[in-house]
Amino acid sequence: MNAAGVDVATASKKQRNAGLKDLLGQAQWSETQLAQAVNRLGTEAGMRLTYSQSTVAHWIRGAQPAERVRPLIIEAFERKLGRPVPYDEAGLNRLKPEDGNAPGDGVDSLLQLGKADMDPSRRRVLAAGLYSAALSVPLFAEVAHADDAERITQPAGRIGQGEVETVRRMTERIADILDELGGGHARPMAAAFLVNTVAPYLKAGGTAKVHDEMLSAASDLTYLTGWMAMYERAHGLGQKYYLEALKLAGESRDQVTYCRTLRGMSLQATNLRHGGKALQLADSAAEAAPQAGPRLVAFLRGQQAHASAMVGDKRAAVIRLRETESALSKADSRRESIGGYDQAAYLFHVSHVHYENRELGDSIKAMKQSIKAMPLQERQGRLHANAVLAQRQFEFGHIEESCASWETFLNDYMVLSTARGDEHFEKMRKSLARHRDSRAVRGMGDRIRLVAAMKA
Repeated sequence: MNAAGVDVATASKKQRNAGLKDLLGQAQWSETQLAQAVNRLGTEAGMRLTYSQSTVAHWIRGAQPAERVRPLIIEAFERKLGRPVPYDEAGLNRLKPEDGNAPGDGVDSLLQLGKADMDPSRRRVLAAGLYSAALSVPLFAEVAHADDAERITQPAGRIGQGEVETVRRMTERIADILDELGGGHARPMAAAFLVNTVAPYLKAGGTAKVHDEMLSAASDLTYLTGWMAMYERAHGLGQKYYLEALKLAGESRDQVTYCRTLRGMSLQATNLRHGGKALQLADSAAEAAPQAGPRLVAFLRGQQAHASAMVGDKRAAVIRLRETESALSKADSRRESIGGYDQAAYLFHVSHVHYENRELGDSIKAMKQSIKAMPLQERQGRLHANAVLAQRQFEFGHIEESCASWETFLNDYMVLSTARGDEHFEKMRKSLARHRDSRAVRGMGDRIRLVAAMKA
């Protein structure tokens, strides 16, 4: 590969790339704009790219871009055009399958993904995989078997209810570790358990009922692992885990986990500011929901409210928030450890809706209420909430209050291993650097330097 991002091996076989030129026209992009879009996506995927108009012109003249760049070009057009773009249409050669991307049944593809996530030499590459905003999501009817009589069952005698309970209890323990120590510690444990224990269970014999329950339990754990990857800013990896969770949930006919995973995918889209995709996924989750209990209804409606606000539909967002509050008021006191929804989560959504509607003061008020309602053991969630609160207080011009929130954030950040926490920490340093003369900011200087040294 040369400095222009061209695969030198293919440079001698140039044939003008009419497909790429046509896509530029559809996107109403100049060659410079495509280069800039690819550079931005490179940053998102952990690559430092400095492409320019001349690079794109070279591609159009027939030079194949480097393998690692081709997915970025595809994703750039998919995000701009809002539809899938095949490699052939863009005149690009397809990549060879990587670990975690190779075709196979649900268990095999999950096994490959987990093995790659376990391997320290592969984890960084895997985590840098690109999130696809145009990815199509299978409908529940597509992943669920149509008829019980057609289902393939394993011979009885190898796993039973005890093994199912082991997976469910381990999933709850990993969720606890996530809250207490952060995803940096919890996700490798989840990947190892998926590979070493869950995958063999899924391939083992057992009754049809036990096999279904094992698939459902595996789907829960895979959903949680995807959520942790998303939270750790490994968005492409998180999306892969979510898709595996959808397949497992469908195979076990577990509509609750299927809908919960779609809702998680919507949350991921909101984090990446893909409002339209977030609303599509949130609505799909709500439409696919079975006869849901009030807590699940609240869980789904809250995300619909946030996504509606993102696309500027204030009326729909307010209606969804009312539905969320109503459903939550009818829920019993039991709160699920995986994908649970409570008053703190509802107020978090209220804060987001106010923020998207540019009601900054109300957003700050709701975020404070959310943090106050948060269980003490949820350190990871509290860290994120305090960071968001501090950023909004800073944006509102309340520098001293922002510093107080950042101080609380640092209390949790010092004991958690979290990439999102790292991101918040860097934002904090950049924000406070603009107000060096503030007494509150100066008072944080020594502690910030101490924490930076600890995390280095």
